[in-house]
Amino acid sequence: MVPTHNSVMLPNWLAYGAKVDPADYLILGSAQHEVRNWSKGDLAKFLRRSHDVRNMLIPGRKNDNVFDKEFLSGMQWLFIWPTIDNLSGKTFPRHWALDFDRIIQDVDKEGNPYDLLMKRAETFMRFGMTVAESSPGFDISDPKWTPRTPHEAPPTEGILKLYNRGDRRRWNWKCEQCSGAFEPSFKLFDFPGKHEPKQVYHDPMDAAEQVTLVCPICGYPHTMDMKDHLNSGGRWVKEGQLWLPPKNEFILDPRCKLVRSNIASFWLKGPAAAFQDWSKMVTTWLTAQKEYDELGIETALKKTVNTDHGEPYLPKAMISDRSPEILMAKAEDWGASEECRSVPPWVRFLVATVDVQARGNASFVFQVHGVDAQGNITIIDSDKIIFSTRKDEEGRTLRIDPQAFALDWDVLIDEIMMRTYPLSDGSGRRMGIYLTGCDSGGAEGTTPNAYAFWRRLKERQDGLHRKFVLIKGKGGKGGKVDAAKPDKPDETTPSTRVLWPDNNQGTKKFAAALGDVPVLELNPWILKDMASNLMLRRIREDDNSEGGGAIRFPTWMPAWFYNQLTNEVRTDQGWQKIGSRRNEAWDLLYYALGLLVRPRDLSPNAAPWLVIRYQHIAWEDPPSWADVWDKNPLVWSEGRAEQRALEHVKKTVSFAELGGNLA
Repeated sequence: MVPTHNSVMLPNWLAYGAKVDPADYLILGSAQHEVRNWSKGDLAKFLRRSHDVRNMLIPGRKNDNVFDKEFLSGMQWLFIWPTIDNLSGKTFPRHWALDFDRIIQDVDKEGNPYDLLMKRAETFMRFGMTVAESSPGFDISDPKWTPRTPHEAPPTEGILKLYNRGDRRRWNWKCEQCSGAFEPSFKLFDFPGKHEPKQVYHDPMDAAEQVTLVCPICGYPHTMDMKDHLNSGGRWVKEGQLWLPPKNEFILDPRCKLVRSNIASFWLKGPAAAFQDWSKMVTTWLTAQKEYDELGIETALKKTVNTDHGEPYLPKAMISDRSPEILMAKAEDWGASEECRSVPPWVRFLVATVDVQARGNASFVFQVHGVDAQGNITIIDSDKIIFSTRKDEEGRTLRIDPQAFALDWDVLIDEIMMRTYPLSDGSGRRMGIYLTGCDSGGAEGTTPNAYAFWRRLKERQDGLHRKFVLIKGKGGKGGKVDAAKPDKPDETTPSTRVLWPDNNQGTKKFAAALGDVPVLELNPWILKDMASNLMLRRIREDDNSEGGGAIRFPTWMPAWFYNQLTNEVRTDQGWQKIGSRRNEAWDLLYYALGLLVRPRDLSPNAAPWLVIRYQHIAWEDPPSWADVWDKNPLVWSEGRAEQRALEHVKKTVSFAELGGNLA
């Protein structure tokens, strides 16, 4: 939540009830473990320091425990989490929902938790009260929204949806110069570099030290040391009111009607929050903006907008126009063609990703991505493998079937992992693939065959298993995310996570899982947002040769490729596939991003894969596999591809990566 007095409001209300006006309290948290943490943390500290309240408790564990506290007066405090059983059949006059936007918004399909709590207090009539507090946590659902009234909040779920149901009060300050009333918000901050394109101002600390909050009426710059004084003279202003600070009176706003509601709703934004430091807000925002500008990652940007600014976030993907025609118009000619799919001069290393197609369209669909020192991702190749090494009785090559035939997976070694691409400089040299990721889920039979293939790579004892990563999307059946259904955004799960599936631990989800094969779980919501942002940067670039953190395409790529990149749309519920359109190119792109951003794991049970961490590469002194062509061990003369690739893996296993992992 925005750092303000919210954290002490509830203990003070509880203390008032205990000492002055006893009544039962029902406290709702987001989950059982969160309720336990709050009870044993903040509440326990409060009771240790408030001797009067603590002495009113009935002694004994039965009456004083983590989830229930009984008082000598007969008052009860009950701490619960969102289930329909917990929110039904309990009559309490006073309720508090902790960090409301982190609570599930439809409890067991019975309704909003706030409404369910209010129902428990109906019999107490005007003596009942239900409170919810939170910083905004849900994305804006309509990118084209404009407020119909001055105090209306953007369309979103959670606390701001409740705010719109209430009388919509906003915190206003009185300007130190013109005495006009205005609402302090982050958009009123002024600091060096704020209005520069792409945040070219490279000193966030210096910018933060010069931050001021500008009055929108007269332009007077307020400084951080004025905040306490400004807050002491501030007022809550309802929708339909205007505050006249010189006379300290309220008049009706001619622009809209005064809102009447049985809910008193308040919205305090970050700059006015008691414990929020303006310099830190600016530093955090500039750092997050820089990460977005360079890499397309907006997780940190969303977090600071929600928790520091106290405002809802609008994902960049929801305001972009990723039409296939616009993307195709941005294609570049570096001499590559469908017959000669070459590596452009800016690419330092290659990453391949593979999607497994089931029967009827059985194949390995693959995509090869080049990465450069500016954070750009260049599409080098996109194609499919449809023929197996198996032959029928007449010696004809059979169609590949990864679902049914485990040995069909072995084609990935020569066709993908050992594949090389000519450099565009005409030298005859070729570049090998550094790392390959492959979908491990899908139709029945695919997963055990994928695991068996990785085991065979490991048995070769040449290090190839370190260059092959099995992938699954978080939340998908059989390891695949169902893109036909909206994926609810989940920023609490990291973008990547290593799993060691084991059937012996009581799950049937991973066929043939013995705990010996690592799988990289990807968070599709975060990574697809990142992929969309990289494409958005490509669309907005006027000059294809400049800028970083964008997607680049060769002119030979066919139209179907661009269609597949744009066949999912971002909604407030996540990414949703458009009908039955194909989207393999889009999935393969976000798979590649997962490989690129996966953090180094120093735990004893770390996966053996090679690590990239491309957002942390020091390009002035890069690792050898990301160096310029003349120094890069993955660049070699034609004819030595397989030998050099295996040599590189062995060297990396023994020295380079081991040293990096210990650094």
